[in-house]
Amino acid sequence: MGEEVLYVQFNQDYSSLAVGTGGEWTLVSLTSLEALDRIHEASAPDGVQIVERLFSSSLVAIVSLKSPRKLRVCHFKKGNEICNYSYQNTILGVRLNRARLVVCLENMLYIHNIRDMKILHTIRDTPLNEKGILALSINADNSFLAYPGSSSTGQVQVFDAFNLQAKIVIHAHASSLAALAFNLNGTLLATASSKGTVIRVFSTTDGSRLFEFRRGMKRRADIYSISFSPDNSFLAMSSNTETVHVFRLESANQSNEVKEELASPAASWMEWVKSSLPTQVTEVWAQGRSFATITTPFVETRSVVAVITVTEADGPKTRVIVGSYDGFLYVYGLNTQEGGECQLLKQYKLTGTGSDAKKCPSSSGPAGTASYAGVVKGHFSQSMSDSDKMLEMKNAIDQAGSSEKDFPTLE
Repeated sequence: MGEEVLYVQFNQDYSSLAVGTGGEWTLVSLTSLEALDRIHEASAPDGVQIVERLFSSSLVAIVSLKSPRKLRVCHFKKGNEICNYSYQNTILGVRLNRARLVVCLENMLYIHNIRDMKILHTIRDTPLNEKGILALSINADNSFLAYPGSSSTGQVQVFDAFNLQAKIVIHAHASSLAALAFNLNGTLLATASSKGTVIRVFSTTDGSRLFEFRRGMKRRADIYSISFSPDNSFLAMSSNTETVHVFRLESANQSNEVKEELASPAASWMEWVKSSLPTQVTEVWAQGRSFATITTPFVETRSVVAVITVTEADGPKTRVIVGSYDGFLYVYGLNTQEGGECQLLKQYKLTGTGSDAKKCPSSSGPAGTASYAGVVKGHFSQSMSDSDKMLEMKNAIDQAGSSEKDFPTLE
């Protein structure tokens, strides 16, 4: 398997990128895009198909290719495994914030307290979710969990993962879901369906639809990733096509100039025309289009996308970054005023960075494997006492890694 990329994912605030391959896993810093700093690299003979980092802390959650039912929680700076848990079926997704860690199985969700990894709640008999589609708000105050409410339609269940209670149901699309994403404060939820032509944004307060964007009408597409910019100005989307789309979220508070334009005779005539047309036509008319686009050098390859702001010598710059399963990170410039086609600025290789990687404990290490019955009951076999585990979890969560550079810059 070697350098075959099995997983690529940003952390919660897009400050780092995690990469899992058939032989190792790597964390790279994204705080500066002039050069990528390799925060950590660890060999993984069993392959890594999920690796999730908690913000800039030392805590990582890992699922190997060889043991897809086992979750390992590690303190990567100390190079030790804090605990591990086994589940009934294959782990399809893991999401973390400062309060919760959520594990997604094909038809079940486990909600853990991240401080001691106790199971707080289990959502059973969820609709079949073979792709592990879920989203967890990174804001601990709005710790919302979103997951498919149907395997055939685009119904979204939004669950309050902090207070452990159902919140709202959103009927987002006619066809099944393909991707979900919260904004940073958990007030907005973006959705895409398996048809892949329309992206919608909803309020998590009442489920109302706020925005609707059309990717295109030529053909359907498999949506891989959607994400909000930190300031909610933009929404980026990647798919199995060669085009990454960036949509602009207009302010809900319209300027006086816009209001006057809408009140003009021409605008009134347009509104009358719209009212005379079928609903399906007016809905398409109201959909936004891409503000900016990116033509990637790959197609039919999974990728994740984010819009971030970085500080450069001449001031802050907005960048679109694409982490691809082809083993590269692509950095594009975004003209926030004009939009249009984004230009490729840098390209970094994410895999094969050296043979002197730090070792991460193997999945057959001293920490024992808990049975499924033990997981359900909250009893886990482990090498640490509960107090030691809680202390190690606290150390891992609280220890930021932004100032440490364990490895040289990637070429």
